[in-house]
Amino acid sequence: MPSNDKKYRVFISAAEPSADAHCAGLISAMQNKSPGIEFVGVGGPKMAQAGCELLENTVGKAAMIYKAFSQVVRFYKIIKRISRYFKSNNVDLVIVCDSPSFNFHVAKAAKKAGIKTLFFVAPQLWAWAGWRIRKLRERCDKLCCLLPFEQDWFGQRGMDAVFVGNPLLDKVQIAGTRHEQYADFKPKNARFALMPGSRAAEIDSLWQPMQQIALRLKEKYPAATFVAVAVDAGREGILRAAEIPGFECRYSVDSVNKTALAVDFSIVASGSATLEVAAAGCPMVIMYQSSRILWHWVGRWIVRSKYLSLVNILSGRELVPEFMPYFTSIEPIVESIGQLLEDNDKLVQLSNELTKLTKPLAEKIASREVAKIALEMLC
Repeated sequence: MPSNDKKYRVFISAAEPSADAHCAGLISAMQNKSPGIEFVGVGGPKMAQAGCELLENTVGKAAMIYKAFSQVVRFYKIIKRISRYFKSNNVDLVIVCDSPSFNFHVAKAAKKAGIKTLFFVAPQLWAWAGWRIRKLRERCDKLCCLLPFEQDWFGQRGMDAVFVGNPLLDKVQIAGTRHEQYADFKPKNARFALMPGSRAAEIDSLWQPMQQIALRLKEKYPAATFVAVAVDAGREGILRAAEIPGFECRYSVDSVNKTALAVDFSIVASGSATLEVAAAGCPMVIMYQSSRILWHWVGRWIVRSKYLSLVNILSGRELVPEFMPYFTSIEPIVESIGQLLEDNDKLVQLSNELTKLTKPLAEKIASREVAKIALEMLC
């Protein structure tokens, strides 16, 4: 435990809504163990509410600044501001959370200033960009892995890595058996969840095709109902503003797991939300969009993982249908959903396998595990 005689300062960097939530949980866990720590950094409203002084809000309307070419100037201004802060203030530990395109720069500035750096959420170098392992070793003192196999993968490459569990599953409900729900399931009354993700690029590329899929399903199952999940009120407004003619749904804010528990089937953007849906034992299809040209010329050559969605990577097989990248036609997705809905035995089996898959990930409380590591690094 850190000494009570010294005032410690921890700098935390987050650039997405999910990372903002992870870091807020981490701050609370650290404060419970050592109340005197000062937190400062870049992030969003949840970090601020947890007690972190924000130099910049990187999670609001201008979030994912590293994704938008028009925001390149702001991106470098923030990095420079962080570098100046490191030079003029005593910082005992830097914690960077996810968003490697942004946080590799933050970690570089930290190491240049001689500050120990903890990576909370290991970058998925095992899937692509494996050559960046050297940079990661140079900029990272300790690596927190959210997937069990990552500890060995990074450890074999010279990293001090540890599996900490997954913060998304810290507070979610792992479903019990949903056998009765699917054994008596009638597709005509299906309840669907649409989860287009939190990033602006995801919403831009997936929200309209998800609505088109919903309209096609409504044609086949007239009594079907739909709920769309938005990470916050701002994202809900974006989804509402982009509704296509004829589409109707209700909206649920910041409740992926709860929504998945209350529906029969989910259509999900690839990413961490798929684990929350899996924890709910909810059958799903997974989508992601990419430039056709970039995928064929670059993506398919640098992506090393056989599967691209977390659920299928963890299971080592195509447990759920994944359409990654999705390009133009929604028909294969609609057909895949229909095949699952018409097979009650398959729905029961899939639901049980999804909950079984996620239980080991929820055995550890990630925020507590990372807090323990961070406090040890302060000693």
